[in-house]
Amino acid sequence: MRSDRIICAAATAAFLIAASCALAQSSRAPDVAGFDGADRQQRLIEGAKREKELTFYSSIPPADISALVAAFDKKYGIKVKVWRADSEGFLQRILSEARARRFEVDIMAGSSSALEPLYRENLLQEVKSPYLAEVIPQAVAPHRQWVAVYLSLFVQAYNTNLIAKDSLPKSYADLARPQWAGKLGIEAEDFDWFAEVVTLLGEERGLRLFRAIVETNGISVRKGHSLLNNLVAAGEVPLALSDYSFLAEQSKRKGAPLDWFVIAPAIARATAQGLARNAPHPYAAVLFYDFLLSDAQPILAGRQFVSVSRSIEPLYKGPLNLIDSGVMLDQARKWQDLFQKTIIGPSR
Repeated sequence: MRSDRIICAAATAAFLIAASCALAQSSRAPDVAGFDGADRQQRLIEGAKREKELTFYSSIPPADISALVAAFDKKYGIKVKVWRADSEGFLQRILSEARARRFEVDIMAGSSSALEPLYRENLLQEVKSPYLAEVIPQAVAPHRQWVAVYLSLFVQAYNTNLIAKDSLPKSYADLARPQWAGKLGIEAEDFDWFAEVVTLLGEERGLRLFRAIVETNGISVRKGHSLLNNLVAAGEVPLALSDYSFLAEQSKRKGAPLDWFVIAPAIARATAQGLARNAPHPYAAVLFYDFLLSDAQPILAGRQFVSVSRSIEPLYKGPLNLIDSGVMLDQARKWQDLFQKTIIGPSR
């Protein structure tokens, strides 16, 4: 599975990366990342103008990347070269480039489950950005080498033509009722969501409950949140248990017969950014890093993402549990195995 491969790749690459980094050409990224003072912004802009461009690896959806890059280019006239893949994809590419002593990426943004291994391989650089004070505390990793740019809130999405609002389940226990037979769907790799829900319900109780749901009603397993969301809109999956709020809300606003709600406990996964320790365009990279924490936040909120800005009213106002990517990385094999045995295997 995706995160299992992430762990293996990070572990096997560690020695080679350490050796490569020791031999790599010195980057100015650590110095630029530490800029402070009243002239910080002007120094970054002047340096970025000289560099003219930066390279951005990301798993953010293409249309949303385009909106962010266009706004940055309009403001600063700096070209952003984008390479897009899923979070595992850009993690693997960065690890491969580090082994080859080829440092091309300046900024990367994707699931915090991919940023955390890069921190552990010493490939990220802390940025002393003044904009960190403007985001919610949970957005900043304890080691401060990555920071969330938005939160992917897991929601339950349903087809409004097939399910009446007043019949929606109010708890996970309600999903074990026979009325939900053949109506439930889940994303194939959301083991970390599963882990967080089960842990918060109480591991023994939570596992027992999900086993009962699968045994009684079955769960359709689909790969990819966009696909799952589209299947809800099409009526093929009447109720998805692990859709993303921004996908559901975007579909709803486009007129699809789809709405969403949240069964407590509410779970979110951070989509985070990090500065490459060996960034070849450090001035432009740090300027873009700041941009993603400031000007980009209302853009993201306008596209129905859960912003990390303190000053933007959140799409979801209830209590929120953020997945700890460090803990999940350490416990991934356990929860992947339980997810496979509890949900994936019996559902096939």
